[in-house]
Amino acid sequence: MTQPPRPQDDMTRCVEELRAALALHGICLPSLGLDLPTFAGTYAPPAGLVSLGNCNAATARALTAVLHRAAP
Repeated sequence: MTQPPRPQDDMTRCVEELRAALALHGICLPSLGLDLPTFAGTYAPPAGLVSLGNCNAATARALTAVLHRAAP
């Protein structure tokens, strides 16, 4: 019998995809990851949060520039 995907598996995939997308633009958020305590909550449906973490000013500016270029 196939098990349904666990919410943390989907969230892990989400973080990996975000990390890869940021890398395409030369951006690395060193503390990007899952906010594990949110999996202990009683949310319906069960879901976690992505922790973007901290970054230095140069990374914040690079991310801002990418977002401005992508905006319509």
